[in-house]
Amino acid sequence: MKIKDVLKDRGIEFIAVDSHSTVDVAINKMVERNIGAILVMEGGRLVGMFTERDVLRCWVKKGEGFSRIHIKDVMTKDILIAEPDDDLDYAMTVMVNKNIRHLPVIERGQVISVISIRDMVKAQVSTLQAELHYLKDYITGG
Repeated sequence: MKIKDVLKDRGIEFIAVDSHSTVDVAINKMVERNIGAILVMEGGRLVGMFTERDVLRCWVKKGEGFSRIHIKDVMTKDILIAEPDDDLDYAMTVMVNKNIRHLPVIERGQVISVISIRDMVKAQVSTLQAELHYLKDYITGG
């Protein structure tokens, strides 16, 4: 299974903020959309990602006052990406090994979506359920 197969079912969408936005703006968007990560863009270009973990790190380092802290100062800058034709198993392995839960999906140099470990597990479970169903039918002659 490929990343693009998961995106086909889930849809291609991403939520982003500008790098000059403040942390409170990003947090409000994340809460509003019930997401754990938001992309950070600058002039239409991906420059980072702000995650729930970044919120916690920001709180520990900076304390209160999220409305005065710019995303560019606390975002994760070194992010891994995926491409639509990447193998799902490979992407999951990378995410588990690097302890990350979200990957921006890039096609022809442009962000097209964000895929989460939850999206991947959900797709794998659906595939396994279908295989189990077909195996049961085969064994029982149904």
